[in-house]
Amino acid sequence: MNDVSDHSRAQVAPPEILADLAAKAGVCFNGSNPWDIQVLDAAVYRRILSQGSLGLGESYMDGLWECAALDELFTRLLSADIEQKLGGMARLKLLFEAIRQNIVNRQKRARAYEVGERHYDIGNEIFAAMLDPTMSYSCGYWVNADNLIEAQIAKLDLICRKLELKPGEKVLDIGCGWGGFARYAAEQYGVSVDGITVSKEQQQLAQKRCEGFPVTIKLQDYRELSGEYDKIVSIGMFEHVGPKNYPTFFDTALRLLKDDGLFLLHSIGLDRTTANGDPWIDKYIFPNGKIPSAAQLSKALDRRFIIEDWHNFGPDYDKTVMAWWKRFDDAWDKLSQNKLFQNYDQRFYRMWKYYLHCSAGFFRSKNGQLWQLVLAKRDRPGRYYSIR
Repeated sequence: MNDVSDHSRAQVAPPEILADLAAKAGVCFNGSNPWDIQVLDAAVYRRILSQGSLGLGESYMDGLWECAALDELFTRLLSADIEQKLGGMARLKLLFEAIRQNIVNRQKRARAYEVGERHYDIGNEIFAAMLDPTMSYSCGYWVNADNLIEAQIAKLDLICRKLELKPGEKVLDIGCGWGGFARYAAEQYGVSVDGITVSKEQQQLAQKRCEGFPVTIKLQDYRELSGEYDKIVSIGMFEHVGPKNYPTFFDTALRLLKDDGLFLLHSIGLDRTTANGDPWIDKYIFPNGKIPSAAQLSKALDRRFIIEDWHNFGPDYDKTVMAWWKRFDDAWDKLSQNKLFQNYDQRFYRMWKYYLHCSAGFFRSKNGQLWQLVLAKRDRPGRYYSIR
């Protein structure tokens, strides 16, 4: 935490351009509303002007500003498209990032395991503390749920019903996480599941959690898959595929799926097509990630799959993320005091707090959606009835 001298420096007025941009979102520097930014070091202004959202995030991690209602701050900023209105160096950095995303395949096979190493392998104890007992690291389904565990079980069951799972079927789970879906589907619907992940930590814990069930968990990239499956599911993994690889991803699923099978894709989606992702999220949370737009998905699916159903329940992700935050915050003292987890320092806490709250604002502002698509081959017999 900053000392008194930092607070005195905070009285420096923000540059007019930043004050005006913030005002467009109903935000004020050092204002009285809970969503206002309380500046503890005037260096914040320079870092935002020069680095945009990356500077905003890093200066928060460094303790240079505070906000009582981070989720509402991000809701307002994202609703007003503040990043797109920045000028100078921030705009140049955005342009460079757009060029980099379009020219370089940042999700090529050689980089497939990077997100596993840098995000999912940070420690299973963090995710066990934050997530529900099913270890579901994706949006819950809150229509009839009163709490996180109910929402996640409802989501898992919704997926099983949408896939029309039947006992004895063989299911592929692309991006299986800690095995939550695989175990639930095997236990409740009598199917066998092959799950793949790019995280060693996920694989090890998923194998333990699925012991005694017909479930196999492999450390494998989707491009290395072979075999044939009655049903395929991918829950919260598609955001790591990247637009340049969408044809390969769907061609792989097409090759692996039986002619009468179904493929459910559960993914975050954007309300518009963008050339680049958020630089702070890319650097600190999900390296090489890229959220798809509806147009990008439709183009990739053209002449590959029939879209039997497209279900959006994006607002449920806001509730899910805020539930994760409460569980993480409640567990923080115990986690941070454990000498085995020395990397969990105050800067990590602020990074994780920033991540979860900006995610909540992303969905609350409706910049972010949550889609479940049910896909089938054109020659699949019969009619598909949508499930909600």
